[in-house]
Amino acid sequence: MELGLIGLGRMGANMARRLRKGGIGVVAWNRNADVTKDLANETGLKAANSLEDLVSRLKTPRIVWLMLPAGDVTQQHLDQLAPRLAPGDIVVDGANSYYKDSMRRGQALAAKKLHYIDAGVSGGVWGLENGYALMLGGEKAAMEHLTPIIKVLAPAPDKGWLHCGPVGSGHFVKMVHNGIEYGMMQAYAEGFALMKAREDFKLDLGAVAEMWRHGSVVRSWLLDLTAEFLALDQELQGIAPYVADSGEGRWTALEGIEQGVPTPVMSLALMMRFASQGKDEYADRLLAMMRRGFGGHATKEKTK
Repeated sequence: MELGLIGLGRMGANMARRLRKGGIGVVAWNRNADVTKDLANETGLKAANSLEDLVSRLKTPRIVWLMLPAGDVTQQHLDQLAPRLAPGDIVVDGANSYYKDSMRRGQALAAKKLHYIDAGVSGGVWGLENGYALMLGGEKAAMEHLTPIIKVLAPAPDKGWLHCGPVGSGHFVKMVHNGIEYGMMQAYAEGFALMKAREDFKLDLGAVAEMWRHGSVVRSWLLDLTAEFLALDQELQGIAPYVADSGEGRWTALEGIEQGVPTPVMSLALMMRFASQGKDEYADRLLAMMRRGFGGHATKEKTK
């Protein structure tokens, strides 16, 4: 079996490696031709020199998997790809796309008699070794054709992947997954910060994290990663206190508002990321001035 793969960032390249190890043929195209050639030399995949070349090398019904940044980049490639495909071909969007965009794209491609599958992919840099959690939305017939590939990418043929429902459902489930991730990360961060603040106990935070990994109710992969880096450096002085947000946390918070479903933990975790980005500095300065105004409390001068 063979598929076309567009986009060879870190995750896309690792997916290609896992597919090749699992015996799946890959025809890949990347804007940087050198990246494609290097990966072809390493894995034996076929390097396409253009979208037209990629499409021409695949047998119908074709499967073309996009592993590109969500948003305009994915849309631009879909717009270029769709006219080159034939009815019955399958397009898989593996980006962290907004599920409403996926629903719209699915309708647009269906009008051209093309199948669209939205694939939420989780696993990060560890996916090559451990497999990827895959949340998929799309028509049943298209999913059945894609299943042999999914079984190679997943942690096991019968575990770690799910056909969630119609188009849009895969990216919807991945969106909620990432919202939960925000909340879990925030809880761990606050807990370890609280323990670090109790200086008189002289807690070994790396040892605490390692202990929690075994038997405790808060054990998780996130805790595994935390234990690993705390064992090396508990002070983290070289790390800037800035936490980016990819967009999925925002979508999750908005979905809670639209559906009228309370999501205070996930929403507050998102707000804390905004705070880390300096977006609350002006508000904090105003608060300090208010305290000085009504109570005469001293304010601190900003240091350079």
